Amino acid sequence: MPPPRLPARSFQDALRLPSRTALWVWTFCWLALLHPEVMALTRVWAIPPLCVTSLGILLLVYALPAEGLAQKHGPDIIDDDNKDNITIFTRILDRLLDGYDNRLRPGLGDTVTEVKTNIYVTSFGPVSDTDMEYTIDVFFRQSWRDERLKFDGPMKILPLNNLLASKIWTPDTFFHNGKKSVAHNMTTPNKLLRLVDNGTLLYTMRLTIHAECPMHLEDFPMDVHACPLKFGSYAYTKTEVIYTWTHGKVEVAEEGSRLNQYDLLGHNVGRDSIESSTGTYIVMTTYFHLKRKIGYFVIQTYLPCIMTVILSQVSFWLNRESVPARTVFGVTTVLTMTTLSISARNSLPKVAYATAMDWFMAVCYAFVFSALIEFAAVNYFTKRSWSWDGKKVLEAQELKKKEPVMLAKKTNNTYNIVGTTYALNITKEPGLPTIAKSASATTATPVTAAAAAAAAPPKVARLEEKPPENKKTYNSVSKVDKMSRIVFPVLFTIFNMVYWATYVNRESAIKGMIPKE
Repeated sequence: MPPPRLPARSFQDALRLPSRTALWVWTFCWLALLHPEVMALTRVWAIPPLCVTSLGILLLVYALPAEGLAQKHGPDIIDDDNKDNITIFTRILDRLLDGYDNRLRPGLGDTVTEVKTNIYVTSFGPVSDTDMEYTIDVFFRQSWRDERLKFDGPMKILPLNNLLASKIWTPDTFFHNGKKSVAHNMTTPNKLLRLVDNGTLLYTMRLTIHAECPMHLEDFPMDVHACPLKFGSYAYTKTEVIYTWTHGKVEVAEEGSRLNQYDLLGHNVGRDSIESSTGTYIVMTTYFHLKRKIGYFVIQTYLPCIMTVILSQVSFWLNRESVPARTVFGVTTVLTMTTLSISARNSLPKVAYATAMDWFMAVCYAFVFSALIEFAAVNYFTKRSWSWDGKKVLEAQELKKKEPVMLAKKTNNTYNIVGTTYALNITKEPGLPTIAKSASATTATPVTAAAAAAAAPPKVARLEEKPPENKKTYNSVSKVDKMSRIVFPVLFTIFNMVYWATYVNRESAIKGMIPKE
């Protein structure tokens, strides 16, 4: 079996000598030429020919074109440099972590550890009114100095893997008003760790935080809120760890808003201290100022309420005898306002106080209900003013049929018996019936005066009954309706002017109180 063949190498590769070997050859040759004792030794070992040969080879190699050598051996030289740097940093990290205790904070027992923070908001929202919370996606950055991690090397800033974060001390930062926080781990943990040669560390994490946002809904839906984001150390008091803001503080991406019902007006930062049974802690706070967009509620609530009130006032223009139509108007508008009120409340938390929308809907409900009450009053007093009651008139008619009034008149020794009755004459159109007088005169057969005197009653007084007045009330208009046509629209217009002027001015005043960053 033939021996394996080695890959052929170029002439430059064969003649290429390491820098240290060339240095030793040069040094030995100069000693052999200049020093007598070394010269005598080289004669024994026949070194001069070797030196001459080596010098010739070196001169030949260095006399070759530099470009060819660079093209052939450039990557090898770079790889060697990279390997040397990797080896150096590996040794640096091994030396730094040798004897390092990540359970102890930097400067323990000597100085207070200062943690500098800033936040870059990549997206803000959505905001939940019912749960009173909001969602925010941030790059949370922390920076502190650890004297135990100082190093000297070819690079001043050393990028590190996120796995090293578990081997060094990191601040125990938590969010005070956070309901839920998620650290992103796809495809790897989204963490950044950099080490500066003076021992300063930069630690960045990508977090999604669900935080509480206390809301005061008295001015809903023209309300403005300040949603806080509070964080600080969980275990270290201010005598051990303090937090400060860096130059950037808080930055919000221009296209990072995910708010459908709010406008992000701005933000400001603060630094507070809280007292507890275990000590005093530093709390860093960022306030995000939000203003609700009113357009959705104008379309869904305000306009329907206004139109319902206007519809309820249409009944004032119907005659008071149109009982079914006016009843439908009143009942329908009242039920519509009830439905709108219930649907508007479903999108809000169950607070114990009235909001601005509640006041508006309550006034609209009062206008609608007042229109229904006005119709009931008009209908009641209209019946009281009628001159007849159907049941009583029929009874009177029957009574008059049974007891007609007989009047006797003497004319030329002849008695004319005139029977006068009053009959109920109801016109074709429904309305107040009128009493029409119809007289039927029957002339009796001529009789003797004695017989007539005997048959006639002794003395009958003439009865004169005045028929009731003819009151035409069909298509009539009540004075109350005439007044309501003016009073109701004017009052509702005044209410709207006062309502919108009050809350719009209040909103502008609140926006002016927001501190600028």
